[in-house]
Amino acid sequence: MFEGYSLAELGSIFAMQGFAGLILFSVFVLMALGLAIIFGQMGVINMAHGEFMILGAYVTYLCSNFISSYAPALFPAYFFIAMALAFVASGALGMLVEWGMIRFLYRRPLDTLLATWGLSLILQQVFRSVFGAREVGVVLPDWLMGSVAVTDTIEVPINGLFVMGLTIAITVVIYAVMFRSRWGQGVRAVMQNRVMAGAVGINTEKVDRYTFGLGCGIAGVAGSAFTMVGSTGPTSGQLYIVDTFLVVVFGGAQSLIGTIASAFTISQAQSTMEFFLSGSTAKVLTLLTVVVILMLRPQGLFVLKVRR
Repeated sequence: MFEGYSLAELGSIFAMQGFAGLILFSVFVLMALGLAIIFGQMGVINMAHGEFMILGAYVTYLCSNFISSYAPALFPAYFFIAMALAFVASGALGMLVEWGMIRFLYRRPLDTLLATWGLSLILQQVFRSVFGAREVGVVLPDWLMGSVAVTDTIEVPINGLFVMGLTIAITVVIYAVMFRSRWGQGVRAVMQNRVMAGAVGINTEKVDRYTFGLGCGIAGVAGSAFTMVGSTGPTSGQLYIVDTFLVVVFGGAQSLIGTIASAFTISQAQSTMEFFLSGSTAKVLTLLTVVVILMLRPQGLFVLKVRR
C-alpha cells in the first residue's frame, strides 16, 4: 500500500490526510453532538437527523443569496447570521416534530426509528420540491478563501480552520449547557429517572421538547458548517447519518468525551485509508473495525457511571 512513496512523501501525505480528517471530524462532531443529545439522553433513534442538518445548509444558502443581493455590506459576516438562523429553524422544526410525533413514541425505539425514517423521506421530498434535485453551494466571503502554507508541500485551507474553530466553540458551549447549568441537570435527571424527576417538580415534557429542539438545532449549525466543505442536495444528509450513529454508539451514547474521541478516531482512519484505498473499501474496513471493538466492548469507548 505504501510502495513507491518516499518517507518525506508519506509524511506529507499523512499530514494532509490528517488535516482532511480533522475537517471530517468537525462535521462528525457537530452532527454527533446533536444526535448524542437526542439518542443518548432521550433514547430516540432520529433517522431524520441528517435532514435537520440539510435544513440548516439550505437556510445558509438562502441567507447567502439574500444578503449578497439586498445587503452586500453584511456579506463578510453573513455566515454568523446564517448559523444563528439555521439553529433557530432546525430547532423550531425539531420542537414541532417532538410535540406532534415523538412525544407519543417514547420508550418505543423501533417506532421512533420508523417514524423518523418516514419523516426523513418527507423532508427530502420537500427539499427536492422547493430547491430542486440539483445540488447547490454557497459563495464564501473573501476572508474564508485561500489557504495557509505550513510547509512547501502542506497547505491548510482557511475555511477548514474556521470549521474546526467553530466545532471547538460549540463543543465547549454544549458542555457548559449540559454539565454546568441547572437546565442540563434537569435533562440528566429526566434521563436517569423520569418518574423521580417529575416528582421533584421538573417539567419532563418541557425538558423533552427543548432537548429535542437543542439536538436538532445543533444539526442545523452542522449544516451551516457543511456548506463550507461540500455542496448541498436533498439527500446529502443521508450520506452522514450512518457515520454519525456509528460515532455516537462507538463513543458511548451518553458520553460527550466519548463522542469526540470516537469522531476523531473514525474520521482520521477513514481519511487516511481513503487516500491509499478506495472510498468504499475504507468505509468497510472502518466499519468492520468498529464492529469488532463493539463486540468486545458493547457499551462503547466511554460509559456514564450512575447508581443503580
